[in-house]
Amino acid sequence: MALFAFYCRDGEHGAVFREHSEDALHKHFAQHGDDFAVAGPLAKGDKIVGSLLIIKADDEAGAREKLEAIPYFSVGVWQSIRADEFRPLFGEWAPGRQG
Repeated sequence: MALFAFYCRDGEHGAVFREHSEDALHKHFAQHGDDFAVAGPLAKGDKIVGSLLIIKADDEAGAREKLEAIPYFSVGVWQSIRADEFRPLFGEWAPGRQG
């Protein structure tokens, strides 16, 4: 199992779309939370500007499928999405970490 980082920036109407789909988002994470190493909003001060999701999957296609199942994707919260495999070297997610 690999980790894939998705850096998602909100579009112009992201705040409105977030507000209207927040309940569906929480329900989705309650049902599929094991697919994620971490997921949450990106902020600048008090303003939410996007999301960072680290998705567990066998390959990028599988991770993207999990991303596209998130309600924020289907309602158009995110204007742009960057994806890369994430290979932890240090910290809590790193294999064989100390501490």
